Amino acid sequence: MKLRFITPTLHGVADYSAGLGLVVAPFLLNLGESSSMAIWFSFFTGLAVFAASLLTDYKLSAYRLIPFQGHLAIDLVVAVTFMVAPFVFGFSGIDAIYYWFNATVVFLVVSLSASK
Repeated sequence: MKLRFITPTLHGVADYSAGLGLVVAPFLLNLGESSSMAIWFSFFTGLAVFAASLLTDYKLSAYRLIPFQGHLAIDLVVAVTFMVAPFVFGFSGIDAIYYWFNATVVFLVVSLSASK
């Protein structure tokens, strides 16, 4: 059974969806209870996700400059950053849960993504 079933194209769809979610969700969820950094870190990370997606070598990009394996490495850095952000920035409550949830989702997407 093949466990890496997320194709680069499907990964691209997930990337653009995640970028949008990271930009919009902090406002919908009223993040910022423990720190306003919880809002803006997500917002700017969402913009960075869009930028990386536009530059990744897969069907949904505008300029294929970043190899897909490099993109997966960037995703892993993002996942680790999201995992430690609550400790570094002092997030608690919904702010911390939001980042730990996103870290888990990114780890899963990366681990289930098939390389080209």
